[in-house]
Amino acid sequence: MSPPLRLGIAGLGTVGAGVIRILQQDATLLTARTGRAIEIVAVSARNRDKDRGVDLSAYAWEDDPVALAGRDDIDLFIELMGGSDGPAKAATEAALAHGKDVVTANKAMLAIHGQALALQAEDAGCALRFEAAVAGGIPVVKCLTEGLAGNRMSRIMGVMNGTCNYILTRMETAGLPYDTVFQEARDLGYLEADPTLDVGGIDAGHKLALLASIAFGTQVDFGNVTLEGIERITIEDIHRAKDMGFRVKLLGVAQMTGRGLEQRMTPCMVPLNSPLGRLENAMNMVVLEGSACGQIVLRGAGAGEGPTASAVLSDVIDIARGLRLPTFGQPAASLTIATPAVAPTPARYYLRLHLHDKPGALARIATILGNQGISIDRMRQYGHEEQSVPVLIVTHKTNREALNIAIDEFAGTGVLSDNPVAIRIENV
Repeated sequence: MSPPLRLGIAGLGTVGAGVIRILQQDATLLTARTGRAIEIVAVSARNRDKDRGVDLSAYAWEDDPVALAGRDDIDLFIELMGGSDGPAKAATEAALAHGKDVVTANKAMLAIHGQALALQAEDAGCALRFEAAVAGGIPVVKCLTEGLAGNRMSRIMGVMNGTCNYILTRMETAGLPYDTVFQEARDLGYLEADPTLDVGGIDAGHKLALLASIAFGTQVDFGNVTLEGIERITIEDIHRAKDMGFRVKLLGVAQMTGRGLEQRMTPCMVPLNSPLGRLENAMNMVVLEGSACGQIVLRGAGAGEGPTASAVLSDVIDIARGLRLPTFGQPAASLTIATPAVAPTPARYYLRLHLHDKPGALARIATILGNQGISIDRMRQYGHEEQSVPVLIVTHKTNREALNIAIDEFAGTGVLSDNPVAIRIENV
């Protein structure tokens, strides 16, 4: 039997404790599957005295994660601290500099520094793996780098933040406004310490940038991900969307087009009866479209101790088995710098307008849309609300630039009683 794979784990929060729990409970099973023992040698965290629900007495303790990364008696450094810079980045760089393989769940660090870290890892002959950084327990990184490696990928899309999906589902099922459900999610511990990482689309945008790099053979480019959060979505939008046959999702989409690499993490509407439309609560779903495989749909828990620890262990097991792949599926030096798409591909749009109840109001809106080459697919008018009339319009495919011009021109008509809302309808 091969010698044990010796681990150092930095970060003993929910995921770190989950990894230790699996290694302690299933040591015999993991040894049978890898042909070698997997042993924890040392750990590191900010608070040595905190009760984490697992026995740490058999492991050496390092207060400094950089010191842990450089220990001679570890082969694999597991980084679970989080943060794009600071100790996480310093310890990861130190581990690679000492010839250690690295497994991380840190999407922010890789979304910003992924290319440099991948080059460092490959120059050192080390593995840098990150299955747990994207979509929790869903093995989407492995799916792209291994199972679908024979495909030319055309599009990736998905719901990649369970907190946002919970908020939108709860708003719909309970009929509660955004602010109420946001506070409920915070009380339940679903939100990050900085909630804008969740509801602002930043967390999910990091994940999308990583998947786009693998899918299209490009250097990670988080800076050109279009981000829009769910803060402006109202209960009215959710109910009206459902009435028109759609659900609102914070949806990530990446695709290579004639205009360049398009990367969007924005609220979109999807058909109610589509897989994404049926996804509820805190679940994640990633849809992959390839030249040979067609459409592949992956659904599962996107966060939490068990699912994320499972993803960490999948990388550890691969390394224990001797499976070594480039970080982003091909050598980092071969990854191209993608030209960012200057505008999203054409799509249908949902428009919610509140018009003053006076003759010709709707005709003026329709004229402006027509002048911009935007045709109306469907329109629905609802009952009066005091002095305004709610009107919903679903357009045929149009460019967002043309729609923005039309919306700007709406303001000069004097027929709007509120700011219009426009939400893209994604073809799934």
